[in-house]
Amino acid sequence: MELLEERIRREARVLPGNIIKVDGFLNHRVDVAFMRELASEIRRRFSLDGLTAVLTVEASGIALATVCALEFGVPMIFAKKAKSDNIEGGLYQSEIFSYTYKKKVTLLMSAQWLKSGDKVLIVDDFLANGEALRGLVDIVNQAGAELLGIGVAIEKGFQGGGDRLRSQGVNVQSLAIIERADENGVVFRS
Repeated sequence: MELLEERIRREARVLPGNIIKVDGFLNHRVDVAFMRELASEIRRRFSLDGLTAVLTVEASGIALATVCALEFGVPMIFAKKAKSDNIEGGLYQSEIFSYTYKKKVTLLMSAQWLKSGDKVLIVDDFLANGEALRGLVDIVNQAGAELLGIGVAIEKGFQGGGDRLRSQGVNVQSLAIIERADENGVVFRS
């Protein structure tokens, strides 16, 4: 998506460890009008017949997933990274390795919000190694729900997570795929 690539070229900073900082519009300070543009493009890329929920993981994916859920007219659900006292009943759990936090994390979601028969679109802001998304796919499978696909704003293609998910038959659509990121800027996959 050219609009997103241009915004990344203009505003992103590449930090040590291949961290791509786009917190001025995507995941700290959120440009909501721009999120609507991204949501429209995600809608265009998927067949969302029968969609019942948009699923993401806390925390930075929540903004885009919420705008997508609003755009698609369905609820947004997010998996938590820590157990809280307000989660009751059965749980879906999936252990992942967090690239951001450099540690194992267990994704948790109350089983009451996702059931067999649900049709789910996973949405997230970033895809790097693909661990968070792999964990969400696992949760969808535990629920017996149907995964319609995964929509991502920015994929770090050089880290291979998207390619691994695609090789498993998952329909992953990334609006911008960065092939290389360093002190000279970013290069996008064509």
